[in-house]
Formats: sequence, C-alpha cells, structure tokens
Amino acid sequence: MDTIPVVSTFTSPFENSPRSDSSSPFRKPLSLWPGMYHSPVTDALWQARSSIFEKLLDSNGPPQSELLCKTPSQSRTSIFYKFSTDYILREQYRDPWNEVRIGKLLEDLDALAGTISVKHCSNDDSTTRPLLLVTAAVDKMVLKKPIHVDTDLTIAGSVIWVGHSSLDIQMVVTQPRDGDSDSSDDPIALTANFTFVARDSKTGKSAPVNHLTPETEEEKKLYEVADARDKLRKKKREEKKMEFQKSFRILHRDGERLRALLSEGRILCDMPALADRDSILLRDTRLENSLICQPQQRNLHGRIFGGFLMHRAFELAYSTCYAFVGRMPRFLEVDHVDFLRPVDVGDFLRFKSCILYTQLENPKQPLINIEVVAHVTRPELRSSEVSNTFYFTFTVNPDALKDDLRIRNVVPATEEEARRVLERRDAESS
Repeated sequence: MDTIPVVSTFTSPFENSPRSDSSSPFRKPLSLWPGMYHSPVTDALWQARSSIFEKLLDSNGPPQSELLCKTPSQSRTSIFYKFSTDYILREQYRDPWNEVRIGKLLEDLDALAGTISVKHCSNDDSTTRPLLLVTAAVDKMVLKKPIHVDTDLTIAGSVIWVGHSSLDIQMVVTQPRDGDSDSSDDPIALTANFTFVARDSKTGKSAPVNHLTPETEEEKKLYEVADARDKLRKKKREEKKMEFQKSFRILHRDGERLRALLSEGRILCDMPALADRDSILLRDTRLENSLICQPQQRNLHGRIFGGFLMHRAFELAYSTCYAFVGRMPRFLEVDHVDFLRPVDVGDFLRFKSCILYTQLENPKQPLINIEVVAHVTRPELRSSEVSNTFYFTFTVNPDALKDDLRIRNVVPATEEEARRVLERRDAESS
C-alpha cells in the first residue's frame, strides 16, 4: 500500500519546483495548477497526481484502447497525519474542543478517493489521454468515535468495485486510542464509500474504466456488497423518474401521516399561545450562507472541489445544530449524497440548512437530523438549480443531558415541508 507523506506548510509545494526541466513533473507554469487553497494533505495529493495532470493538459492523444485488470491492492493508498509531533499540522486541523475538524477531513477524504480512482484508471501508455474522474456520490459516512487532534491519524482507501464507467472506493479513518497501535479498542474512527464516474476528457461522454479482480475473501465480500449497493442505486434512479406519481401517492395514501405531522405545526402558526412549548417550527431553525466560488477552490478538472462543498455544508449543519441545541453538537453520520450538478468557478453558491426533524425516543442519544441544500444561483440569468442535498445526523455530548437539557420537537408548517420529512424518514428506515 502506498503511503503519501504529509508535512505542515503554509506555501504551495509547487512554488519552489523547477519549471524548465522537461523531465520534471512540475514544469508547467504555476497558473495551470489547481487552486492552492488546499490543506497540506491535499497539497501532497496534488503532487502524487501531478504526472496525470501533465497528461491531461496535453490530452490530444487517443483514448485508452485496451482495459487492464487491476487488483484492489494496486490502488490502495493511505495518508498518515503525524499530529503527535507536527504542531503546525495539528493547529490547522484543531477545532475549539481539541478534536479534528470534520469538515477539513471530508475534503481530505474526497481528495484521497480521487487520487485512488486516478491510480486505478491510469495505464502505462503515456500517449493515451487520461480520463476525467469526478465525484458522483458519497454513501453513508459514519463517525464511530471522536477523532482527537493530538493523536496520530491514518486515512486509507482502495477501489472495491467497478462498473462500466463508475467505481466505488472504500475509505477508512483509523486512530488508535492514545496513539497505541496495540490497543484492544477498535481503531476505526470513520468509514465512507465514494462513487466516481469516468468521462472522456475530450468528448465529455462516459468512458469505460479498468476492470477489478478482488483477490482475498475480504475483497470479494466488499465487491459483493458494493455490487448490491449499485443495484440499489439504479433502483432509486428509476424511482426518481416517477417522482410525480410518488408525490401523488404520498398525498393520498399517506394523507393521515401528513395530517398528523401538520397538526402541531398549524397550532404553532395559528394559536402560538396554546402550542406545545417543547415544539418549534421547522422554518424557525433555518440558517443560510452564500459565497462566490473562487479559482483557489477548483479541482484537477477546473470544477469546484467536491470536498470543499462537503466542508462548507458540514460547517453550516454544525452551526445550525449548535444554535438549535445550545450545546456542542456531536457528529454521527452523513447519509447518501448525490452530486447532481457540477459547480464552476464564478458560480454564486447558496447553502440553506434546517433541522428537518428530531428523534427523541432514546433519552441517552437524541438525534438531530439536518438538511443542507446547495443552490447554484445565476443572478444574470435569474436561475437557481440544486447542486447537492446533504443530510447530516448529530447528537449531543452525554454530559449535557445530565443538566436537564431540553431538545425541542421540530414540526413542519406546510405540506411541502411535511412531505420532505416523510420522505427522509422513509429513506432512513429503508
């Protein structure tokens, strides 16, 4: 397994690289490299992908004619964070509570998954043009335990499944307790699965990727699970084509559920003095922020880095939960994320969040479910399109619950809000 070294730095790793030597992977002008806002980890990843990027800039060759058969071990790559001794690196990832900033980790996970997909799809023929590989989806990302910023950390991943033009990469974040690699505690802190799709860099059409041959029993099992997940994805796509009919059925078949959800919300709207004091309207939990996408945030292909979008969505969700609960939130998971529309440099991006609903049945671990929708807005065209919808689940520190912390029940006030809540709950239960 390849391990990518990570060092703390405040400057681009390319700035001092020679540009005139034709044998150097860094001979292109600095202006042609992707944006340099990235963390030290993503800087290291750009270096690992630099030769591929050189080929992409000169992509006048023919496409790959013969697909290779590769194993998961050939793409397996890891990043090692030496937090215990690298003070500058540690400070770049520290949050106010001495844990790792999950938003920055999401960026690194996406960047490493991209590097792994490039390794799997590359060949040894320097005359063929490389593929464009973009993040298509992120399957449920689960945080299994808090990630501390003063203990060394490892992210590792490999390709576990391939289709015709898509591939799944499993990512695992490990951090042994107290930095002890022999600890009996499970060192796995976070797991996630990324889906990338391949496009021809000249035509933009879908392109076939190298085959995958799992070798070990564990690799074969992961392949089977990923294959089943792909079938489920295709089934969900078919269901989305019948979205109108689905909405119609919800309005009629599930009318009773809708009425029950709306009953308390309508009391809050029409008779607030008589409403349940432990309830709050969904619309009163909303937060929003916006930004203009800058060149420093672009990825290998000139589009906005998928990890950057996840980072911004996570931090808005975290703030929304913090303002709602009044205590430090504890992140649990990100549900499936589809990247519906690419985001370009110069796009006006708006993130809108709300508490979609709370689950208070378990008093020891109440759940706060947050929706963040990213809109690409074009004021000159008077248009706005959804780029991504993120669903985050948080809870609170158990110590906060000892202080009689009250978490309110969130209720919808409109049928559109109620349908979103029902659809989300049904997705969670399935």
